[in-house]
Amino acid sequence: MLSLPLSLLLSLHAADSTHFVRVNQVGYLPDAPKVAVVCSLDGTTVGRFRVEDERGRVVLRERRAVTGGPLGPCRATERLDFSAVRAPGRYVIVAGDARSPVVRVGRDVWKGGADTLLYYLRQQRSGFNPFFRDSVHTHDGNVIDDSGRVVKFLPVTGGWADASDYLQYVTTSATATYALLAAVRDHAAAFTDAFDARGLPGPNGTADALDEARHGLEWLLRMYPGGGGGEMYNQLADDRDHTYFDLPTNDSSDYGWGKGRERPVYPCTGRPQGLFQYKNRATGYASTAGKYAAAFALGARVYAKRDPAFADTLARRAEAAFALGVAHPGACQTAPGRAPYFYEEESWADDMELGAAELHALTHDATYLRAAAEYARREPVTPWMGADTARHYEWFPWFNAGHHAMWRTGGAAERRAAAAYYREGLTRVARRAAVNGFRVGVPFIWCSNDLMTALATQALVYRRMTGDQRYREMEQAAVDWLFGANPWGTSMVIGYPRGGTWAHDPHSAVAARFGPEALTGGLLDGPVYRSIYANLRGIALHQADEYAPFNTGSIVYHDDIGDYSTNEPIMDGTASLVYLLAALGEHGR
Repeated sequence: MLSLPLSLLLSLHAADSTHFVRVNQVGYLPDAPKVAVVCSLDGTTVGRFRVEDERGRVVLRERRAVTGGPLGPCRATERLDFSAVRAPGRYVIVAGDARSPVVRVGRDVWKGGADTLLYYLRQQRSGFNPFFRDSVHTHDGNVIDDSGRVVKFLPVTGGWADASDYLQYVTTSATATYALLAAVRDHAAAFTDAFDARGLPGPNGTADALDEARHGLEWLLRMYPGGGGGEMYNQLADDRDHTYFDLPTNDSSDYGWGKGRERPVYPCTGRPQGLFQYKNRATGYASTAGKYAAAFALGARVYAKRDPAFADTLARRAEAAFALGVAHPGACQTAPGRAPYFYEEESWADDMELGAAELHALTHDATYLRAAAEYARREPVTPWMGADTARHYEWFPWFNAGHHAMWRTGGAAERRAAAAYYREGLTRVARRAAVNGFRVGVPFIWCSNDLMTALATQALVYRRMTGDQRYREMEQAAVDWLFGANPWGTSMVIGYPRGGTWAHDPHSAVAARFGPEALTGGLLDGPVYRSIYANLRGIALHQADEYAPFNTGSIVYHDDIGDYSTNEPIMDGTASLVYLLAALGEHGR
């Protein structure tokens, strides 16, 4: 059993404590809302609080706590608003007999956060992997038909593993690539250049986030060779990968061509796929085609001066991908293998909106702007917003970047529409969030941290688009949740902040072999409804639950290698969080 950090031990074993003060362990910008949350396990309240500096001097005298509703194990919650503390420094919040971890306030608290997350993405690389200083999965892959028969070999080595398994999906990889490109476009000052294009230490004159984005773009180009035949691919490998819990350098998975040899490449077909008992419900190409088009079109603009030949290839491939999406409307879902789990994406208009908007920004062809506006009208609000639950990745991507892209490239009418769509989604979540002290309104489905990241990003982007501050508190609450203001008092990013509480036993063969720091920067799946956790296959805790007092309600989180539902890092969520932390980190410069 791994030893626990002192901060976690103090949090869990405070003598006879039933009240716990939860804070954002990274810190708060001086002008941001600052609210700690008391989680009461017995339903009693503390009523009042104060703020002290590191020396114990009171800097904010007794204030009244605001009572909130219950959430999970917290039978009562209270909000402790210390926004009046704006001076840079380190503080402690005292509420009854409970004390918070040290709270940082300053303009530089988010500095380096976005770059920290890139450590995880580099560790997830296929092809040359800088963590192992070796190449992995070099035999990818064999294109298969609906029966599993090999059609041809297609060289598609590269990209990122999706999570702690080694499957690779265009669905998530194109979304991640777009998020990295958008982060560089919108918040370039947040990034540094400490690694080269291969991911090895040493600057190369390019921001590390852009190096990572290019790694994604190059894999996407291999997965979509282009041409007039509509040859487009969506997936590399399947859940036969899960047979072995190996390191990527000695992956033993065997798809019928020998252990560690070729892996299957699944084409977009527009019809249900699955080689064994289970099949997806795919209906078209458009969800994947729109994602390709968006990443390629934005990449073409980013690389227009840096690498004109590469940019030209991306531009041509973007237009061709979008045309395939128009010709084949519908969702291209990922394919299951031996288990019933797959990314059940049903939506596709949001992807085509994003592709169309980025193509308009690239080409200035008004046809694309009209298409973006029409696709936006088909899905004005991402359907999970305001919902109680959803299927696994049913409404992916969780944040509709298409509205922002249309706002950026459109005229007054498109800007009004985009802002209204974002506002309606945020309003729906705010209604749910108002009933608990954490101000959390997302459904706790598998990968709930993806939704929390999406919510914070949409609120931030909307605020900057419009100047409307009405969702500012909910935006901050979502950020705070990810970094410790949650019932478990843990950051949901491995290794960040360094002195904080974060997962030390994630679901990962790499972490099991090299320690959790090997996955520094990885965003975890996050808490799920107890009903989801209890009904997933193959989950069993490998050690005593150190969070047992906080897993008594309707949502659970375990820092245990056996829980792949809450404690596995996710590539797409990490890349999406890069954009959010870049926006926050730019404030500190």
